[in-house]
Amino acid sequence: MQSRTDGVIIETAGISKEFSGVHVLKNINVEIRHGEIFGIVGENGAGKSTFIKILGGTYTPSEGQIFFEGKPVHIRDTGVAKRIGIATIPQEVNLVSDLNVYENIFLGNEYRASLWLLDKRKMISKARELLHDLHTDIAPEERIDRLSVAQKRMVEIAKAISYDPKVLIMDEPTASLTQYEIDVLLNLVRRLKEKGVTVIFISHRLKEVKRICDRVMVLRDGEIVSIDPTEDLSEHEIAKRMVGRELDAIFPEKVEGQGTSVLRVEGLSVKGVLHDISFDLKKGEILGFAGLIGAGRTELAEALIGVRRKTSGKIFVHGKECVVNSPRDAIRHGIAYLSEDRQGIGILTSFNVVANTTLVSLGKYCRLLINARKEREKARFYVDTFNIKTPSLETRLEFLSGGNQQKVSLAKSLDPGPEIFILDEPTRGIDVNAKKEIYDFIRQLVMSGISCILISSELEEIIGMCNRVAVMREGRIAGILEGDRINEEEIMYYATGLKGRAS
Repeated sequence: MQSRTDGVIIETAGISKEFSGVHVLKNINVEIRHGEIFGIVGENGAGKSTFIKILGGTYTPSEGQIFFEGKPVHIRDTGVAKRIGIATIPQEVNLVSDLNVYENIFLGNEYRASLWLLDKRKMISKARELLHDLHTDIAPEERIDRLSVAQKRMVEIAKAISYDPKVLIMDEPTASLTQYEIDVLLNLVRRLKEKGVTVIFISHRLKEVKRICDRVMVLRDGEIVSIDPTEDLSEHEIAKRMVGRELDAIFPEKVEGQGTSVLRVEGLSVKGVLHDISFDLKKGEILGFAGLIGAGRTELAEALIGVRRKTSGKIFVHGKECVVNSPRDAIRHGIAYLSEDRQGIGILTSFNVVANTTLVSLGKYCRLLINARKEREKARFYVDTFNIKTPSLETRLEFLSGGNQQKVSLAKSLDPGPEIFILDEPTRGIDVNAKKEIYDFIRQLVMSGISCILISSELEEIIGMCNRVAVMREGRIAGILEGDRINEEEIMYYATGLKGRAS
């Protein structure tokens, strides 16, 4: 098999992968063409990430062969992938926190002034150019640990592009980005295509797949369901192929709040980040927080749970002022938080499902010793409730798909039994069927009397789920919308400063 099809840059022949006897990919045969945008979709656990990790050198296949530009290749690690021209933007941020932006972009690919000296000036200049192409004002000298998750994602994209790849693999690249940043990114993808770069685009956002991809491959349970021109398929048909059945309306009917305030925030400020934030959360309602990247939504959540130090302001729970200087204080006052930074804060990937589920509520399972049976029973309850796909309760989270990791993180946040639940990008990296499951579960939470704050970059999610929406801009609440005013146009007017409080 030395001669391969003309116009094909990557071909896989019989690629399969198994972990501990469980097949996660089965006989994948696909041809990916030069200069096309090739979409891959499927439910969580369908095998998407496993497939691209094989192409990118993170995993080696259990069976099968990969051909690159017509020649058989053994991509034994990420270094080999990069050398032949394959770069990957991972689903989870994978940067070195205590290095700055330009050092991360060129880590392992540094420019040198001589054998012994790095060309710092050239790297800063090139980093600034790459970031400018992404329409972001991130400074090349800024430290990574000072950036938001969305900004870190932009750095990951710049890092991948810096290799000038022939094939660019993008795994959920728009997660946590707002519509403006998504538009910038998709325009960049089109420009790369015009230059002849092949882009493999993995996304749960079917609108993006329809908008940008030439062809789309649907995976289900580790096998190819179909490969078709994207223009031949509707979003509904793609979703139907992903789950193997018809899907009902994704958003459940809204539940009205009960009127009484369970959380009141007055004049909350964080130096240089948040300014005079005031709002209230009613019992049994979903209060949405929308805004562009850098508006301060996640920073507000972190201030409410004591991760960020407040310079002023008061927090009241059930009318009583509370001191919240740490996440432990927040849990004690009935406030739970689901972080947008799944692997950075939400879970410990080297721990198993049980240990992650009880990570912040371990005291509930202890007297003199940990009651392991009770722990396992509760973990099993969440696995069944959220339909978490895992070989066993002892499986470490590093072996679960991103969406199933997110479900475990959700279970961990719920286990202490909160009255107030702050959900930051709860469906990031989750397929359409799993989204529906989580939306239905959030509705069950509010029906039981739990009050939710929902932070999301997906306006469709904000509009479909929330009773009221607070729109943030530059660290302030620009306006709070209710009823018919909760629509995309009105939210964007406030988010961009066309309406609302001046900064």
